Amino acid sequence: MCGRFAITLPPDAMAQLFAAAPANALPEVPNYNVCPTNDVHVVWNADGQRRLGAMRWGFLPHWYKTVNGGPLLINARGETLADKPAFKAACRARRCLIPASGFYEWTRDSADNRLPWYIHPARGEVLAFAGVWQDWERDDQMLRTCAIVTTAANSSMSRIHHRMPVILAPDDWSLWLGETGKGAAALMVPAPETALDFYRVGTAVNSNRASGPELSEPLGT
Repeated sequence: MCGRFAITLPPDAMAQLFAAAPANALPEVPNYNVCPTNDVHVVWNADGQRRLGAMRWGFLPHWYKTVNGGPLLINARGETLADKPAFKAACRARRCLIPASGFYEWTRDSADNRLPWYIHPARGEVLAFAGVWQDWERDDQMLRTCAIVTTAANSSMSRIHHRMPVILAPDDWSLWLGETGKGAAALMVPAPETALDFYRVGTAVNSNRASGPELSEPLGT
């Protein structure tokens, strides 16, 4: 599961890191509270060239008659990605990378209060989530949309949540993007135990209207 994340890397640095040609209009950064239906930064391969552009976070299958025509698909389970009608075509032909500086998950206390955690790379400054994307058109409206692929949590993350995004190492980006043959299914596994660190943050991030760097600061600092 991934329902909120942060991205702080400037677009020119993202373009350089992913060797991608950036679009003219990209979402503003830093954003410490990226929420479903927001536009997010996405890297994909088009005609042999990596692109960095914006997509709506919330995958819209082609049969949705409106943007609210079905469940909001922000995540796609890696275990069933190739079989689910919503995702199976995108799994074959439209895979992407979604950069993030970190993401949030929640536990609950004995009073059922939601307690947020910030999960971030143990080394480096960016994560690359595996994603799939889809163009959706109705009448004169066209949206390019995406979802984050998830897998079972590793043992460290399972203390917080039973699912986690598929996080791809740089050596695997080309395979996921379809640039180096087949075998991408093997990448849909939990990140290594040492790949991530996490800590509690304040409950301000529980609101989708909250913003600012304080959202990702350790609780009590």
